[in-house]
Amino acid sequence: MKKILLAVVAVVGVGTALTVTTGGVMAAGSASDADKAFVGKVSQGGAYEVEAGKVAAMRGTTPFIRDFGVMETHDHMGVGAGLKKAAAETGVPIAPGLNAEFSARLAKLKSVPADKFDSFYLDDMKQIHNKDEGLFLQESKEGTDPYKEFCHQTAVLVKAHLGWLNTM
Repeated sequence: MKKILLAVVAVVGVGTALTVTTGGVMAAGSASDADKAFVGKVSQGGAYEVEAGKVAAMRGTTPFIRDFGVMETHDHMGVGAGLKKAAAETGVPIAPGLNAEFSARLAKLKSVPADKFDSFYLDDMKQIHNKDEGLFLQESKEGTDPYKEFCHQTAVLVKAHLGWLNTM
């Protein structure tokens, strides 16, 4: 039991109140089923956007695409950190690495011919950001704490990214 508690404290973070029961360890906050589904969706999408941004920074044929890729990587690493914090506070696990869907999507992006890369990447980012905008806005209204504030702030960022994308 001591090993389990220490592992959970290391993952959840010092300062978070924990309740130890005979059945295991529970985080102080609680997440709804909708919160858990939200975390599953956006953690994967966000991790994909980080990796896709890295690819765009290297393979983009125009400064806009390369710069947008760098911005995507930076911004979504920050979003991922915020999501991990909220998830840790509510005991929601985040899967390491990309799932099969997003791994295949990244492989496809990497295989796009150079002359079609910029257009493909723009379309891909528009699609995922349009979906993200709805997810973050909904969770900012219907989610439990601490997801509401995190999602409100992130929805503003997603809207800004869409603005950039729609200029092209």
